[in-house]
Order: sequence, then structure tokens, then C-alpha cells
Amino acid sequence: MNHWRVDVDNDGVALVTFDMAGKKVNTLSADTIAELTEIIERIRTDDAIKGVVVTSAKPGSFCAGGDLSHIKSFAGPGEPGKEAETLAGDIARMTKDMAVFRGLETCGKPVACAIEGTALGGGAEFAMACHYRVAADSEQVVLGLPEGGLGLLPGGGGTQRLPRLVGIRESLPILLQGVTKTAAEALAIGLIGEIAPVGQVIDRARKWVLETGDPVQPWDKPKFTVPGGGPYVQANAEAIAMHVAMSRQKFYGNYPAQAHILTALYEGIQVPFEIGLRIEMREFIKTVRTPQALAMIRTLFLSPREIKSGANRPAGHPVKTFKKASVLGAGLMGAGIACVQAQAGIETVLIDRTQEAADRGKAYTATYLGKQIARGRMTQDKADAILAHILATTDYANVRGSDIVIEAVFEDRDVKADVTRLAEAELAADAIMATNTSTLPITGLAQASVRPENFIGLHFFSPVERMDLVEIIRGEKTTDGALAAAYDYIAAIGKTPISVKDSRGFYTSRTITCYLEEPSEMLVEGIAPAIVENIGLMTGMPVGPLSLPDAIGLELPYHVLAQTKRDLGDAYKATASDTVLNFLVEKHGRHGRRNGKGFYDYSADGKVKTLWPGLAELAAPVITDASRDDVKDELKKRVLYRMSLEAAKCMEEGIITDPREADVGATMGFGFPKWTGGPISLIEQVGIAKFVAECDKLADRHGERFRPGQMLRTMAAEGKTFY
Repeated sequence: MNHWRVDVDNDGVALVTFDMAGKKVNTLSADTIAELTEIIERIRTDDAIKGVVVTSAKPGSFCAGGDLSHIKSFAGPGEPGKEAETLAGDIARMTKDMAVFRGLETCGKPVACAIEGTALGGGAEFAMACHYRVAADSEQVVLGLPEGGLGLLPGGGGTQRLPRLVGIRESLPILLQGVTKTAAEALAIGLIGEIAPVGQVIDRARKWVLETGDPVQPWDKPKFTVPGGGPYVQANAEAIAMHVAMSRQKFYGNYPAQAHILTALYEGIQVPFEIGLRIEMREFIKTVRTPQALAMIRTLFLSPREIKSGANRPAGHPVKTFKKASVLGAGLMGAGIACVQAQAGIETVLIDRTQEAADRGKAYTATYLGKQIARGRMTQDKADAILAHILATTDYANVRGSDIVIEAVFEDRDVKADVTRLAEAELAADAIMATNTSTLPITGLAQASVRPENFIGLHFFSPVERMDLVEIIRGEKTTDGALAAAYDYIAAIGKTPISVKDSRGFYTSRTITCYLEEPSEMLVEGIAPAIVENIGLMTGMPVGPLSLPDAIGLELPYHVLAQTKRDLGDAYKATASDTVLNFLVEKHGRHGRRNGKGFYDYSADGKVKTLWPGLAELAAPVITDASRDDVKDELKKRVLYRMSLEAAKCMEEGIITDPREADVGATMGFGFPKWTGGPISLIEQVGIAKFVAECDKLADRHGERFRPGQMLRTMAAEGKTFY
């Protein structure tokens, strides 16, 4: 077998080890499920096997869940008039695929699961199909069903086994909000049966098989009752009502999966287990057929995989390896870039103007690694080895021998030009010179370079060690070879690349700017600030449009607008953002959370914030109540459609050419609402023709910024789509 090993010892205990070929973590794919089905048949029929222990060969991971590629096959309701027939066929097919877990728990032999890492989604469902679960006493152990928090529904029996194991009340946050459990938390609620020291988990599981092993699940026994009772028990009914409200508060009704999960749980727990599984399958198929789920599966799972595999890397160029890299500037961004390089095993030179600043940048990595050690995710020896990869210095002679240099200094052309010249004086001819900038055009910055053909933009997102996206910006003279090398560098540090054409703001900054501009328009119209903030959250954005600029610092967008105005001269067109930022920064000296005052007033420790009453000076109040659905829906559309229009405009201008990269860049880069699948997927969810018509209505009411471009009009007229 390619993905499993089976070793039967002298006592008849089969150790079944999950070790997916060519992968860092195990997932439940068609191949791994097919092989597991064969193993289960052997367990069932081989009299020499008395019991089973299932474990994983992957460090820190038991099973990361299911492979979502096949879910695309469930798109759409089927032919008109045959919707019910198609649904029944899909349920039968999916039930057959997931029957492997039912086969495991009814094989007639006791099966214990030894968990020494993450068991999420299908991995947790796999573990629950075993008769007993032993977890390691390690912070690497995490159990849960995150599908609910991602707008999906567990499809491997999770909505049925979990409440039968731990009860309805304990199941609700796991199923609806995607709450995960540590080993200790899982033991406390009955999700696992035992915690064992690291290195003894398999032995403890084997001991249970030999001494206690019960080959029948609780729900398959005649007198089984659900722990804590069914949904009509008062405490459970109250818990269901409470968690419905909590899900509404967290997801604002944007994820259809929540209702389907509740239906599967509520109906399935009241009927025999086999029927409950069929109810779950029905609700699973309904969920994955929603445009929201299909868009999320594509953008959150499938497209990143395709992009990281090199789908848009220029062909015909050998893969470049990176043994040494230099980072200029040891501030937050530079320190973060140095951190991820060192973790990738790349010798890193971190340069700043003073040794104190350079050392502070290296200390950033030390602090980060210290937290990993405290959480049990890394040993001290490993952390020491990573830290040893970083040389903090002020001497540009140390740049010599670097395969790539990344400039991450302040957003000032002159400063960037100075450090570029200093670094290039030490670089080999084929080395890459990169600049980390979020807004300044690369072609202009490349004028300071003696190697513009090897000069490229790499826009990292903060904090670098947590944010997976890197935006590659190609200047006018950047060659395909340099672009290919940039893809190789990003692959080397384990990030996800999107490639964009050089322009002011590139792609992500242009699009997220609309999330700040449209709320500014609302403020100067007289819409109450609290409504503006909450409307942003209701769209599904992770941070409100007034909290976000406060967090990054109002002086940054203020200076960006000032620089843009200087660059464009008479061609510059002022917007509501100018009015709001001038009012806050210039007139009132409000710079955001850093100086305790921005859109909000902050307490001394920064933990308490209240909207600044002075915002009322911007405009006389016009809308102070948005409880009406029509008002609320229009405000949400203004926020979402404005960003989506900008994304479409970027595609029309050739700034970004792949809809996958446009959607992945927006969701991964700045948190465009996940339920949409990204701004381009949102346009397709609405329907391009309908989207164009609705934008025209918004333009008539609120201004030409909502007027769709010719590309969208042509696509609407010709019935074309992006995907």
C-alpha cells in the first residue's frame, strides 16, 4: 500500500499507521480511503487480528481532514425537473465514500486510536469512529471540526458521533463555531478516553485493546441514550437557542452551513444512528451546493494549492535555490521576513542603521520561537538552530554572497534608493534585488538599481510569520527569469504568491483601500459612525472599517494620500478619505491606537475603546438607525461591491490576470469575507448581469465610483464568467 502500513504483533494487535505518501500531513483522499477500506476488510476477516491501534507517522499530525477536490462534483442542483433524483444519487455516492468509518466501527474487533498531533475535520471523525481514543499530553494535540467555522458541514459522521459521545451542549460550539479542544479539554468532555505521556500513546492504546477492548460503539448498543438527553430537554433547548444567537453574532447569517448543521444535529440525534448518517449526508450535499460553500472550497483550499504548485510561474527557467538572503531594515516587516527565512533554513543577514536596531530585529525571532517552545511546538535545540541562521549587523559587506536581498525600510523613495545602492554594490550579477512595498510603483524604485531586470517587488503582509500571502510586483524591466526566481523564493519560505503588474497600490492595497474609502463616504454623508463600523463587520470583514485604520495608524494612509497627491499633481482627485483623514490627523492630531486617539478614544492600556464623539462634526446626522433590512442591505452592498468593482477593474487593466489569484489575494491578504470566496467570486455569486445592474443603481444614487467598467458589461451581455 502507498499510504498505510499494517504490522500485526504476537498478541494479534494490528498497528495501522497512516503515512500518506509525498505529503507532510495525512488527508482523507479517494486513494487513502480506498486503501483503508481494504485494511478494514482484512481486520474483519483475519482471525489472527484480535484488535487494532490506529496511529500516524506524521510528526504533530494525526489527520488534517478530507481532500476537498471531489466536492466540486456536487455543484448545482442537476437538470431541471431532476433535482430530487440528482440529490438522491449524490447522497448515495457520498454515503458510499464515507461508509469506511462505519465499516471500521462495526468490524467486530476493538479499535483504539493513538493521537499525537492534530485531528481536525475528517481526522476527528476518523478518530471518533474508533472505539477508544488516547491522546498525547502535548500542546500539539488539537481536536475539532472546523468546518462550521469555515461555512461547511462535517460530512463523515461528525454531526452524529460527536453529540452521541459528548452530548448536545458540548457539541454545539464545536460544530457551529469550529471550536477546537486540547487533549485535556477533550478528556473533560468525554471526546477522548485517556491522556498518555508523549511516546507512550501507542502502548496505552494497545493496552486498552488487550485488556478492555469493546468492539461495539455506545450508539450501537440496545440501551444507549444520548449523554444529557435529546434536544427537547430544557437545558439542551436553551443551549441550542443560545448557540444559534452566538453563531448569528459571529457570522451575521452569511454562512448557510449553520442552519444545515443544526438540522443534521437536531433531526439526526432523535433517530437511529444509520438514519442520522443519511440525514447528515442530505444536509452535507445541500451545504456544498450553496454558492458560498463552493466559492469557499475553491478559494480557501483548491486555488491556493494550484497557485503554490507553480500554476503561474514562468516556464522554461530552472528552479533557483536560496542559501543566503539579506534583509535591509530590522523593523516589524524586516524582522518578520528574517524570521520566516531562518525557519526555512536560509542563512539570513539582517541589516539596520544601528547595531541596537539590528539586534532588536533578531530578538523578534527569539521572542516568536520562545512562544513556540512554551506551546510545545518546538524544542529549544531547534529554536537555537533557527536563531543561529540570523546575523544582525550594520555592515553591508555581509550582503556578499546573497541570492536575494529584500529591502524593507520606511516607505520613502530616497531611503529605499540609498539602501538599494549599498546592497547592490555587494551582489553577484544574477542575484535578485527585491523591495517590500505596499504602494510605491516598482518601476520608479528600480531607477535606483543598476540591475532593473533583476529588480522586483515582494509585498509581504504583517505579521509576516502568520500571513501566508506575498504579492509579487513586476516592474517594466523585470525579466521572466527574475519573476520565476521570485516564485521559487516564496516557495522556499512556504508562502503563497500572487503576481501583479506594477501600478500605484498594486492589487491588494488598491482593493482594501476601498474598504476605507466607502466608509469615509458614509461618514461625510452623515451616517452614524457606529452604523458604519458595524456594517463593515456584518459583511464578514474581520475588522471594522474604523478600527482597521486606527490599528495600522492613521498617519500611514494620510502620508500615502499625500504622496499620491504629489505624484499625480493636477490629475489627483480628492475623495472623502482626504476629508476624513485631514480632519483626524491634520486638524485634531489623531493618529490611531498608537497615540490613544483616532476614530476611537482608547484607554491608557489600549484595551477599552469608545467612538470619538467629535466624528459628529464631519456631517449632520442623516442615518442613525439601520435596522430596516433595505437600508442595511444597501450599506453592505456599498462596502462589498465597491471592493469587488475595484478587483474587477484591476483585472480589466491587467494588473492581475488570474481570478484565482484575485480571490486568494483578497481573502488571504486582507480578509475579504470568506463566505464570498473573494471579490471575483462574489460577482459570480450575484451573477454578472445582476451585479452590473445593481451597481448602476448604486452609481445613480451615490456616484460614478459604482459605475461598472466595460469588461463587466461585455461579460454580462455575452453571458461569460471569470471561472
